[in-house]
Amino acid sequence: MKKLIKALKALGQIARNPWLLNHILEDNTAWEQYLKQNYQLENGLPVVDLNDLSPGFSQTLSHISFLDGSSLPTDIALLKILAGRFEHCRYFEIGTWRGESVVNVADVAEECFTLNLSKQEIVSQGYPEKYADLHGFFSRGKAKITHLEGNSLTYDFGALQKKFDLIFIDGAHQYEFVKNDTQKVFQHLVHDRSVVVWHDYAYNPEKVRKEVLAGILDGLPDGFRKYLYHASNTLCAVFIRESFPTSRLEPPTTPNKSFTIKLENRIID
Repeated sequence: MKKLIKALKALGQIARNPWLLNHILEDNTAWEQYLKQNYQLENGLPVVDLNDLSPGFSQTLSHISFLDGSSLPTDIALLKILAGRFEHCRYFEIGTWRGESVVNVADVAEECFTLNLSKQEIVSQGYPEKYADLHGFFSRGKAKITHLEGNSLTYDFGALQKKFDLIFIDGAHQYEFVKNDTQKVFQHLVHDRSVVVWHDYAYNPEKVRKEVLAGILDGLPDGFRKYLYHASNTLCAVFIRESFPTSRLEPPTTPNKSFTIKLENRIID
């Protein structure tokens, strides 16, 4: 009888909070239904080609580790190119990790802010100290970069009293965090020309992470969703108040471009 009561309570929770199904199902099925019913977007956002976002897409990256949790080179190149659209770019990101994204953007931005959990909070969640210490590995001590500590669920973004040109949301990727971060960014940090990028909108450039998409869509103000795109060849969703030619994501994708990469490592003392 107790098991039946627990099961009924669980079903009630799922009915009120459909994203909880993701803890039961290891695929995108529940989220596909949610997106189809609420946004008619079960196949993901329209795809904008990188060459339409930036004709002759080309960028040099200074710090890439190719380690666990790193962004794709195309993700970071996208951030640098978007930052370059602004003469004196102000950049803000949620989620620092090793600091690869912010240290690269700092090459072209005038000032950068990155928000992450404090070491104490990371350790309190059960992570080892070494993992906590690696946050900001590449970005610590850089003049243009300000490291902020806090949990985005409770952080007072309004207290910054700043608007930013480019904002990168790369914190926790569960629905409730993505929705929260999106809402707060649009409430406090954007201006009329701001560009917002969400990382890990996709598992890979051809497979959308539907839970993250649901959080983005539910967190955005009404009327803004028409400016959302999936940047091709990246894991990123982009909000940019411009119209672009788009295509529908239909994997497997036939390549329409290739990239030239020169790898050169530097030993870190």
